[in-house]
Amino acid sequence: MAKAIPDTGISGLYEVMIGVSNADYARKYFADYGFRVVTEASFSEEEALKLYGVPSKLQSYRLQNGNIDSHGLLRILEWDKLLGTGVGYAPVETIGSRISVMMTHDIFRLHDIYKAARDKGKKQWLPTEPVADDLFGLNTGERDFFNRPILVRENAVYGKFFNHIFFQRYGYEIPGYGTIENDTLLKTSEFTHHDFVIKADSMDQMTYLSSALGLTAEDEPALDGDWMKGPRQVFQMEPGFSHWYQGFVSPNNICGKLKFFIPIGNKTDRSAHQRIGEEGITLHSFYTPKIEMVHQLVKKHDLNPTEIMSNEFNERTFIFSDTAGVSWQIIERLYPPKNKPKTELVFKEEK
Repeated sequence: MAKAIPDTGISGLYEVMIGVSNADYARKYFADYGFRVVTEASFSEEEALKLYGVPSKLQSYRLQNGNIDSHGLLRILEWDKLLGTGVGYAPVETIGSRISVMMTHDIFRLHDIYKAARDKGKKQWLPTEPVADDLFGLNTGERDFFNRPILVRENAVYGKFFNHIFFQRYGYEIPGYGTIENDTLLKTSEFTHHDFVIKADSMDQMTYLSSALGLTAEDEPALDGDWMKGPRQVFQMEPGFSHWYQGFVSPNNICGKLKFFIPIGNKTDRSAHQRIGEEGITLHSFYTPKIEMVHQLVKKHDLNPTEIMSNEFNERTFIFSDTAGVSWQIIERLYPPKNKPKTELVFKEEK
C-alpha cells in the first residue's frame, strides 16, 4: 500500500536559480524571453555564508515572466566570488546538469537563433533539431488535413550559460501550463518544468520528494531510451543508451513539475560542480505556508537542513541538499499568489 503523502501546501517549483559573476548579461538575456526583475536584494558575505554556505557577497534579482507569480520564476544570484565554473558546457546528459523548460509559439525561430550563433563561431551553444511526437496519445482515427495531428514539437539548447528545452503545441492546449504574453519578444512562457540529471543508484533516493515535501510521483520510474523518438533527439541518445526517468508534481499546481533522469552507460560526471555558489543552475525553490512542518519532515529524512532563517528577500527560509546532489530552498509564503494555479490537468483540443 502506498504511503500517505503529507499535506505540506508545497507549491509547484517556484524558482530556478542561476549563479553568475555579472548579472547584466543574464538580465538582458532573459528579458528577451519575457522575464523582468520584480525585486532585488543583497546579502553580506557573512549572511551568505550562514544561509548558502558561500563566503561571498551576493546580489540577487528575482525575475517573473508576465503575470505568472505562482511558479516558473528565475532568480539570478550574482556572486562577488564564485566558487567555480559549475557544470558548464558539457556533453548531453552529463551528470549534474540541470535544464529548464519553456513553451513557445515559434520553436523554429528559437532553433535558428542558436544555430546561427553556433555557425558563426559561438560553439558553446548546441541546439538540437526540433522533433514532433504525440506524447499524450491524443491522436485517434485517421489523421489528414481535416482531422489534423495533435502534436508537441520540442528541442533542446545546451550551453555554458544555461540549458533550455523549448516546446510548441499543435492542436491542443493545457490551461495553466505555460502562458505566453503577446508582447514577449521570443514568444515564450514562464518555466513550466525542470529536468535534473542526477547521480543516484535508483529513484528510491528521490522518494523524500513525496514523504517530506508532499509532491506526487506521476508514475513509477520508467526506462526511456534510444528507441523513443523524443528522448533520442532531445537527449542526443546514441544507439544503446537509455536512462531511468521519473516525474513529480505538486498537488497544488499542475505546472512547476520536476523530471529526474539517471543515465545508464558511461556518462560524463560533473556533479562535484553542482553546488551552490558555482556558475550556472545550482539551486531551485518551493514555497509553502507550512515551513515548520516541512522543516521537520526534512530533518526526519536526515537531509540536514539549515535552520529556518531569513534569505536576502527577508523571507523565512531554509536550504538543504539531497543524496543525489540536488539543492532546494524552501520559502515561507502565507499569502496566495495573484496568479491562481491550476490543479487539474485538462487537455483542450483546438477545433
